[in-house]
Amino acid sequence: MRILLLEDDYLYRVSITEFLEGLNYEVDAYEDGQEALDAIYDKQYSVLLLDIRVPTIDGFAVLKEIRKYGINTPVIVLTSLTDIEDLSLGYELGCSDYIRKPFELKELKYRLEFLIKNSLFKASDNLVKIDKEYSFEIIENRLFKNDKEVELSSIEQKLVNFLVRNMGVYKSIDTLQDEVWEGRDVTYADIRMCIKRIRDKCDKEFIKTKKMVGYKIG
Repeated sequence: MRILLLEDDYLYRVSITEFLEGLNYEVDAYEDGQEALDAIYDKQYSVLLLDIRVPTIDGFAVLKEIRKYGINTPVIVLTSLTDIEDLSLGYELGCSDYIRKPFELKELKYRLEFLIKNSLFKASDNLVKIDKEYSFEIIENRLFKNDKEVELSSIEQKLVNFLVRNMGVYKSIDTLQDEVWEGRDVTYADIRMCIKRIRDKCDKEFIKTKKMVGYKIG
């Protein structure tokens, strides 16, 4: 999952980038508003983190420009501004949330996760598009490949559901054991076999693996 960060303060930019990369996000970091805007037009991002007071064009101008051209990527504004008129302007232009500086990086983590989940599942039909081939119905636990349903067992459905709800983020095998199997007596080999069965029904790369990190979809 790719995130754009616009932040002209070097220490903030480096610390936020390293923190998010440690959470297995891909981060493109910019200190110049125009460069960030060009990147938004060129690439697909899951979330934009925009500082306001940056060189060339400010964060509000970037936000106004992308909304004008129908880019609805969720935006979190990072700012030390406290005036209510400034905060109101951001929401009027279409930002999703504010974080006031200084802030704890953990706060950014939780706000980011909440925003991503909300943006993924706000559609009324609860259908999440995974890629060009695959989609998943969150409530009914149904996986589709090219509009044809993939038959999954109940535990396979639960595993895919969890990974889709955390799409793009690697989850460790211990986390899968706790969240999907809810701490029941299941071995790592059982979890890996469940993942293999899903891959056999879909594609090898449907569930991606990163050694010593975990598994993800998307």
